[in-house]
Amino acid sequence: MAAQLKSRHLTMMGLGSAVGAGLFLGVGLGIQISGTSVLLSYSVAGALIALVMWMLGEMAAARPSLGAFSTYAGQAFGPWARFTLGWICWFMLVMVMGAEITGAAAIISSWFGIDPWIPALIAVVFFAVVNFAAVGGFGEFEFWFAIIKVATIVAFLVVGALMALGILPGMDLSQAATNFTENFLPNGGPGFAAGLLAVAFAFGGIELVTIAAAESEDPAHNVATAVRAIIVRIMIFYIGSIVVITMALPFSSIQDADVAADSPFTLVLSAAQIPFAAGFMEVIIALALLSAFNAQIYATSRLVFDMAKDHSAHHVFLKTNTSGSPVFAVLLSIVFAFASVILQYWNPPGLLAFLFNAVGGCLLVIWFFIVASYLKLHPQLKANGELTSLRMFGYPWLPWLCALALVGLTVLMLFDPSARNQVIAVLILTVGLIVAFFVLPGTRQRADSQ
Repeated sequence: MAAQLKSRHLTMMGLGSAVGAGLFLGVGLGIQISGTSVLLSYSVAGALIALVMWMLGEMAAARPSLGAFSTYAGQAFGPWARFTLGWICWFMLVMVMGAEITGAAAIISSWFGIDPWIPALIAVVFFAVVNFAAVGGFGEFEFWFAIIKVATIVAFLVVGALMALGILPGMDLSQAATNFTENFLPNGGPGFAAGLLAVAFAFGGIELVTIAAAESEDPAHNVATAVRAIIVRIMIFYIGSIVVITMALPFSSIQDADVAADSPFTLVLSAAQIPFAAGFMEVIIALALLSAFNAQIYATSRLVFDMAKDHSAHHVFLKTNTSGSPVFAVLLSIVFAFASVILQYWNPPGLLAFLFNAVGGCLLVIWFFIVASYLKLHPQLKANGELTSLRMFGYPWLPWLCALALVGLTVLMLFDPSARNQVIAVLILTVGLIVAFFVLPGTRQRADSQ
């Protein structure tokens, strides 16, 4: 495959993947559960994911691969880990793709008074064409999608600053003080723990950078630049947005939102008397969903293409077109994204809940494997002289501390009724994939050849 992605593409892809509809709509849930102590929750979760990304970035800079973390899991623990982690990630992204295109189609259909399947079909066909074209075209689409989202966050932070200075209306500083005193821990320690769970997965998606790095012009340099920039900027965007929201809005009005009109971002812009705030945020949320859908077609297709190289997927997925895009791997992602949409409309009892619970726990499995792979591979990379300028600091105690934090997060999930099913569902999925590896003859072929 041609190396067509630049450092700016990787940086904006990572930012765009983590800054999306989950932030614009879902940030209110963590605030409502934890109060303004959610700032600590985002700081703790952000620090944890920063460590995971630093470890992943070190491996990706040393050994760029379209399989990224699944490749490193295979190098560390063997073919079964490569197969299991690759398909866990693929499953997670495909299910989320279905949810994203469903949400975007619902918003767009309401603008034109048409059935949601029409914009869904148009979007899927359009992004299929984008992903069949040269990867540079995909990179440009994601770059400009991300620019729009990042510009929105920056503008929001500027509006918040102007409100705090009294230049724009809508901010009562005495109300803000109340939110940071009386509502700092409204539900005590258990509320803080629940809030930590609510925000822990908010940063999911930046792993895409290490997949895309393999198709960039200078993987080692570009992934190092992107990882450093993404970690800092995402922390500023998330924490800055929460500070503005908790300073501008009464605590009782900050809720999880299903529609753009109820988003805390919309409520803040409305309080500042910004015209057409709801309509503007609706457009941004639709673009965020479409951007994530596009990025995940890319990520899932590259994962399957890379896994096909060593029999973790069928060899048919190795076929590329003249632009270098993996044709059948892209088609597989499109077909299953459609299937996910249909499944959501059908909604058989229990099945959809199980699948989305599994999605919720998949990131935890991926992070565990990244840390474990790093602990196993770092000494090899160092001994072989493969390390680049991007290096994880504090080895080995900091990676082990990160691993313990992930164990703690899992324990919290087991004690939280709403999160416990995520652990159980992803455990079933993981065990099923490991069994499939040892049962399916194609995968055994790879294991036997090593």
